[in-house]
Amino acid sequence: MTRYRKREITGVLTDALKNMPVVVLSGMRQTGKSTLLLNQQQLRGRKYLSFDDFGTLDAARRNPEELISGTGPVTIDEAQKNPEIMNAIKREVDKNRKPGRFLLSGSANFLLLKNIAESLAGRALYLTLPPFTRREIQGTREQPAIIHFINEGSFPERKASPISWQEILKGGMPPVCLGEVKNPDVWFRGYEQTYLERDIRALNQVADLVAFRRLLQLTALRSAQIMKQSELARDAKLNAMTASRYLSLMETSFIIRLMPPNLRNRSSRLVKSPKLYLSDTGLASYLAGVKKTGANEPMSGALLENYAAQNLDGILSAHCPHAKIGYWNIQGRYEVDFIIETGNETIAIEIKNSSRWAESDLTGLRAYLNSARECRAAILACNTQEVHRIENKIWVAPIHLLLS
Repeated sequence: MTRYRKREITGVLTDALKNMPVVVLSGMRQTGKSTLLLNQQQLRGRKYLSFDDFGTLDAARRNPEELISGTGPVTIDEAQKNPEIMNAIKREVDKNRKPGRFLLSGSANFLLLKNIAESLAGRALYLTLPPFTRREIQGTREQPAIIHFINEGSFPERKASPISWQEILKGGMPPVCLGEVKNPDVWFRGYEQTYLERDIRALNQVADLVAFRRLLQLTALRSAQIMKQSELARDAKLNAMTASRYLSLMETSFIIRLMPPNLRNRSSRLVKSPKLYLSDTGLASYLAGVKKTGANEPMSGALLENYAAQNLDGILSAHCPHAKIGYWNIQGRYEVDFIIETGNETIAIEIKNSSRWAESDLTGLRAYLNSARECRAAILACNTQEVHRIENKIWVAPIHLLLS
């Protein structure tokens, strides 16, 4: 049995429980939410209930007040399966707003489930558990390099192992990235089937699962691209309204992540559509049919950018939860992959799938620096081995150091 690996979001989670009466931990299926709730030392001693257990679910539907009553803290896993219990939780919290009373977990976005969100309005803090970052897989305990850069304005002096294509193809889903399954393709096939036949039907009625699966595969093929919903609908042979609803379901269940544009610069030519990423590169590779990658694989660059996105998102949510991450694009001219916004300042990051770089690779970063006075630094992250400070605000750094 694989040993338990501490998740970096634990610090944010335990701090939230010290301040809020209800904390909601959500995320895509199989990212390790139940394992965290059962094994994390700070969460031991709480009453644990799982609505995956039919007896517990039945008791919650018959008499929810009796199930959650008492003064001790309660953890409810797969809580979205019984939305009616939220009213009972609301009544309990209104009687006693003691911090940490309820910790709820589930594989759907509670904020998008109207009846749940309304019941918990003003009473809950929402957190998302992403797939494993490479830091978590490797058991890294040092401060993340990007957090060091945000705080100190420089990269830490340390070694980090280069990113292999194999780890990008595996992604961050615990059973795959921790080596618990022999054949990742078989696991992802089962994951897709469970997702389509169980989760999607539970969230909403999908009349045509074949069309939904086709749209899901198309999102994987368009990973790290600006989302053009009309093109996705056309290629999936769906009308615009149905495609929009299906994409919302994918976002609700955390399969895809729509990264917003950074619009602090008010240029009228800024692209305003979100950028599309899958939450896990292992799943993206499986759905896109990518078996191996390298110089001859057209999706290599997109998968590397997707991998950077999911790792940066995981690191920031655990160590700098107030930070926002977006992208910058002036139509037909300039683009920057990631803009990290912390307070009144930003850091621009461009990902390049190469060990060599040229001045032309800095064009987008320079354009953003010239247009955004709030930008502290611009970083070109590539497969180089050393950190280079090109100018006062421009850096070239190893991508494996950036994500370490």
